Amino acid sequence: MPFLSRISLPSLQDGTYLQHIPSLNQGLQLTLENNVTFFVGENGSGKSTLLEAIAEQCGFSLRGGNRNHNLNTGHRFEGYESALAPCLQLTWSPRRINEGFFMRAESFFNFASYIDELAVDDRRIFNAYGGRSLHEQSHGESFLSLFNNQFESGIYILDEPEAALSPARILAFMSVIHELDRSGRAQFIIATHSPMLICYPGATIYQFDESGVRETSYKNTEHFYLTKSFLDNPEAYLRHLMDG
Repeated sequence: MPFLSRISLPSLQDGTYLQHIPSLNQGLQLTLENNVTFFVGENGSGKSTLLEAIAEQCGFSLRGGNRNHNLNTGHRFEGYESALAPCLQLTWSPRRINEGFFMRAESFFNFASYIDELAVDDRRIFNAYGGRSLHEQSHGESFLSLFNNQFESGIYILDEPEAALSPARILAFMSVIHELDRSGRAQFIIATHSPMLICYPGATIYQFDESGVRETSYKNTEHFYLTKSFLDNPEAYLRHLMDG
C-alpha cells in the first residue's frame, strides 16, 4: 500500500504561468493505488512541475536530496520555491512519512557538488554513496550508487532517472525498484521518457497532455508506441526524415 495515496489540486486561475499548463490548470485528483507511479508526457507538459511541488510538500530540497539536504541554494536555486506547492494537497495513508529522496537529473551535478562540500569536514558521508565522490564515478555509476546506497525506505520522487543510464542499467534500476516495492517499505513517483521503465509490472501510469492528466497503460503511451514502431522499421522512419 502506498504511503501517499492521493494528490489533489484545485483549478488554477492565479495569473501565474501555472494557469497556462493545460494538464494542471483545470485541477486534478490523482489516486495512487500502487507503490510505483509514472508521470509521462512531452517536455513542458507539467509532469516535472507537479513532481517538484510534491517534493517540496514532502520537505525535500529542490536541489535534490532528502530532508537533511535542506539547502535550496546553488546555481539557479537561490531562494527558489515551487509555485505549485502551496496549491497542492497530499493525502497520506496511514500516516505521513518523512523519509525518502528527491532526485532531479538536471541538477544532479549540483547535488554531487553539495555532497563533496559536506565531505570536506567528514569524508564518511561518501559511505552513503558507494564510498567515493559521485564526481569520481561515471554519470551512470553515480546514479546507481545513489539508488543502491540511499534507497531503503520512504518515498522516492525521481525526475527522469534514466537520463544517465544505459539500457542495461535501466534494468538494474528496475531491479532496485522491485526489491523495495516488494518489501512494502518504499513508494516511487517517477517522471520519465523511458519506454523501458514504464513497463514495470503493476505500475500506475499517468499521461500528461493538452487534455489534462489521465491514467493509461504503457502500450498506449507515445513513448512506448513510437519507440517500438521505430525499432520495428527504422529504415522507414529515417527515409521519411532524411529524404523528406
